[in-house]
Amino acid sequence: MAPSALTTPPTRIDRAEVAVMEWTTADDLPSIQALWPRFERLVGLRGRKMYARVDERAGTYTVCTPVLAADRPAELDLATGVLPGSRYLRGHLSGDPPGMYARIGEAMAELQAAADDVDGGRPLVEFYRRRDHVELWVPVR
Repeated sequence: MAPSALTTPPTRIDRAEVAVMEWTTADDLPSIQALWPRFERLVGLRGRKMYARVDERAGTYTVCTPVLAADRPAELDLATGVLPGSRYLRGHLSGDPPGMYARIGEAMAELQAAADDVDGGRPLVEFYRRRDHVELWVPVR
């Protein structure tokens, strides 16, 4: 058996939906790597929670952050949307960037394989807790 890419064993969580401002690109590494720095400069990092939604069926990757009271998404030319709530299987990934970021795909695939009830109608979620810690969420029924 191969060693786990995850830092801790997966756990189930329930999350409420969150209104976000967002920017979407193709779900490929060069597009994703180009999008993150632009989005972070645009919205700023101070006081922000940062997420990404991956829609495997549509082939899209969306960076997003909860809308704060002072935010004006339209003025930033950002779309608004929702980070879906409900049940997820959560895994943790820790390490120094950029090496940790390179392991996200492998860790997400491991997490999906661990879930016997994946909800393919909702996106995968990456929650960037700190620069060296990402929570990965796989939607489950």
